[in-house]
Amino acid sequence: MVILYDAQFVDQAENTEIKPAVLQLETHVFSLQARMRILIKDYGTRLMAWGPLAQGTDRIFTNETLKNIGAKYGKTSAQVVLNFLTGEGIVAIPKSVRTLRMTENLDIESFELTETDWKMIRKLDTRLLKVDFNDPAMVKYLLEYNKNFNPGN
Repeated sequence: MVILYDAQFVDQAENTEIKPAVLQLETHVFSLQARMRILIKDYGTRLMAWGPLAQGTDRIFTNETLKNIGAKYGKTSAQVVLNFLTGEGIVAIPKSVRTLRMTENLDIESFELTETDWKMIRKLDTRLLKVDFNDPAMVKYLLEYNKNFNPGN
C-alpha cells in the first residue's frame, strides 16, 4: 500500500458530510493493513478485507503455521484466517462457489485462537499484496473492466 491511499481516504473523510463507513482494501494475514487500520479508526470507519483468503492462493492453504493451528482445532487454514481477521475487527467476506467451502467459511466461531496462535499469525504479515494498484497495466485493466461491466458510469 502507498501513502496515496492514506491521503485519498483522509481527503474524503475530512471533506464530505457523510464519512466513509467501510473501506475495502486487499487485506489478509500476509498484509494486515496495520497503518490504514489505525488511520480509519479515528473516523469510525471499518476495514473490509478484499481477498481475505489472498485470492485463494496456495500461500493460505499450504502455509505450515495456518495448517498447524487449524489441525489443533480440526479446522481448515481458511477457517483459521477468517476467525483471526474477524477477531481483529476486520469485515471478511470470502468468495466461494462451493457449498462445502461456504459452510466451512461460516463455521469460524466454534473455536477460539490462543494468544500464541494470534502472535504466530501476526508474524505472517509481510505487507505483501497480491495486486499492485500502482501498476499502470492494472489501472488500465480496472478502467477497462469498469467500462465494460458498468457502462452507465
